[in-house]
Amino acid sequence: MLGAFAGLSAFLALTTPTLRALSKAPVSGRNYAVATENETVSRTAIGVLEHGGNAIDAAVTACLTAGLASPTSSGMGGGGFAVIWTAATHQISAFDFRETAPRGLDVGALERRPLEPPERGKLVGVPGEVFGLHEIHEKLGKLPWADIVRPAVGVATNGFPASTHLASIVSFVGPKLSVDASLSELFLPKGKAVVAGARLTNPRLAATLKRVAAEGPKALYEGSIAAELESSAASAGGALTVRDLAEYKMRTREPLHIKWEGYDIYTMGLPSGGGLMLAETLGVLTAQELKALGFNSGGYGHLVGEAIRGALADRVRFATDPDVQAVDVPHLLSEKRLGMRKRSFTPNLTHPLPAFTFLEHGTHHMVFADREGNIVSLTTTVNHPFGAMITGKTSGIVLNDELDDFTQASSIKNLGVPVSPNRPRPLARPVSSMTPTIVLKDGVPVLALGGSGGMTISPGVAQVLLSRLVFNATPDQAVTSPRFMMPTEGATISVDPSTTPDVRADLSKRGEVVTEQKWMGYAVQAIAFEGGKKLPASDPRKHGTALAE
Repeated sequence: MLGAFAGLSAFLALTTPTLRALSKAPVSGRNYAVATENETVSRTAIGVLEHGGNAIDAAVTACLTAGLASPTSSGMGGGGFAVIWTAATHQISAFDFRETAPRGLDVGALERRPLEPPERGKLVGVPGEVFGLHEIHEKLGKLPWADIVRPAVGVATNGFPASTHLASIVSFVGPKLSVDASLSELFLPKGKAVVAGARLTNPRLAATLKRVAAEGPKALYEGSIAAELESSAASAGGALTVRDLAEYKMRTREPLHIKWEGYDIYTMGLPSGGGLMLAETLGVLTAQELKALGFNSGGYGHLVGEAIRGALADRVRFATDPDVQAVDVPHLLSEKRLGMRKRSFTPNLTHPLPAFTFLEHGTHHMVFADREGNIVSLTTTVNHPFGAMITGKTSGIVLNDELDDFTQASSIKNLGVPVSPNRPRPLARPVSSMTPTIVLKDGVPVLALGGSGGMTISPGVAQVLLSRLVFNATPDQAVTSPRFMMPTEGATISVDPSTTPDVRADLSKRGEVVTEQKWMGYAVQAIAFEGGKKLPASDPRKHGTALAE
């Protein structure tokens, strides 16, 4: 079943309108701003900010609401990363509430993926979202916990309109949802896929969220819901236990700090492979050479593409959970090492990656800024559409299939990596491409951003960042401009459908094997800060919404 999502990109190409048709008028505000991938999510977050909450409060509400209104890629059964700027202390913090492999992980099963539906529970990791959100709120939130969970309860109870993106994914997945009775009941009423605009409610999750509001993480990590999640995972061969849930911990990480062209860029460190890729990509580029080539020219695409390919290869060779295996990140990012890589770049020669199979899937990125100047850049995920397609019968929680992000030995044999540092191991956290990022200039925030779309996240974040910092694009221009991605098999570069024939021809002359990027689900959300204003922008590729006051 899980392998069936390979065709998702082709399907979404047919269901996603052009970027021009999706573009909305830019918005700005001096008080607060939000950008997420779903209108319902953005509106609940703005409501929290309007009622005196800070950016952290808004992020918690939005994340919990996303599990309802954007359930294909997020939910309480998943996890994520957050990078936060605290205005009062001028500090950047990084939080890892990523899913963890259970103690009883079936390593052999993960080496023979893809698994059939009866074994999909073997891909379920210990969810971290509720635990992580509560811990972050305890450290940095403002309003009472119950008050910021309550809006999500209201959305679950009173209903929300199915978004275009949700309807498209449900239509593609279709009968596969019947593997889980709860998902089928919610999203395939009378056997037909829910359509955009249809009003949906989720009474099971409403009841669970009420418990989360009253009890905090204990509602999920102890007692009846924990027992139900163990039973649900076990029904599909999974190893998740109540002990795994009780022992889950969020990790406070040291942000990965990149000094580049006068900017201080803070992103997620390991186990984020996306942050490592962003650092390596920027480490071989200069603003001067990019300006000389011109934004999104063939030369620009080739140079940035070379940088991303080198970073991607390193991500696969070296990235892992730092609690399980040490990684010498300063060496990987050293000026000497990246300088040697840069010297191999030439204008008319492409260094293709050795073919390897390495895929990640759905995520939901969101950014928030409040009156006090606090900023949150947060990415949450359950991986494949609807995760492992396993729902707690009473709780309504959809469990993730994040253990699919561990690397299979057979998938990277062409890279000459005898043993993957990201191999499946009990209690390890699989490497993720999630890249929440905040940029400062002279100690003042100028940009917050992050993306969704698995392996496309870090390349997308890098390109939006460059378009803003080097070419001074407006936030809306930055997120809507054509982008390119690096395939891990076949072609060397995959371009947006709107990329001009001249640029494609120029890329080909430089040794690039060009293909067209059919999947439009690689979205970036951003907030820029300029002249006292907050300028949020939501990528139209996933029909998101940016709001400001």
